[in-house]
Amino acid sequence: MANHILLLVLLAFTCSIAYSFEPSPLQDFCIADTTSSARVNGLVCKDPKMAQANDFFFTGLHLIGNTSNSLGSKVTPANVVQIPGLNTLGISLARIDYAPWGINPPHTHPRASEILTVLEGTLFVGFVTSNPENRLISKVLNKGDVFVFPVGLVHFQRNIGHGNAVALATLSSQNPGVITIANAVFGSNLPIPSEVLAKAFQVDKYIIDRLQAQF
Repeated sequence: MANHILLLVLLAFTCSIAYSFEPSPLQDFCIADTTSSARVNGLVCKDPKMAQANDFFFTGLHLIGNTSNSLGSKVTPANVVQIPGLNTLGISLARIDYAPWGINPPHTHPRASEILTVLEGTLFVGFVTSNPENRLISKVLNKGDVFVFPVGLVHFQRNIGHGNAVALATLSSQNPGVITIANAVFGSNLPIPSEVLAKAFQVDKYIIDRLQAQF
């Protein structure tokens, strides 16, 4: 009997851990009320009796993204900003278009893991493990291939084909957030002192000044 009780306690503890990161919804849905000024961890729900199909709908992922920029890529998101009905559901996605040799630069999603599916083209993708190992785990993906980027880790994609490429990214948060490494380090507002970055990167200060001038 004592063993059974211990087993139940351990099971309850395990289940509490499993659900502590993303609590189960307490209602059918919570459509984001973007007009509310209330401050909560997420977005306030509007009256469910006012729910409409368009609260759960978005169109545009069939459109080719404009990749005529310095990176040669375009991300078209479909998260809680575009689909209010995603509020509290813990999922979102994005279309990513890549010009030949275009990149989705090193970045992180602080609130989500990502699973990337290649729809067209060939991508070189990878992520870097945390300190102290900082190991690059990378792979070449072709049409139909899938790759996972764990939450919070720096990752990237590069189109290594001769034509355009398209991928669909699915994320485990309604609002995954994006921290692009170059923008955060060299384009912060206010700027990180160049002396700090010069020492961190072990380069001359004038190199940091040139990099910061680009952001």
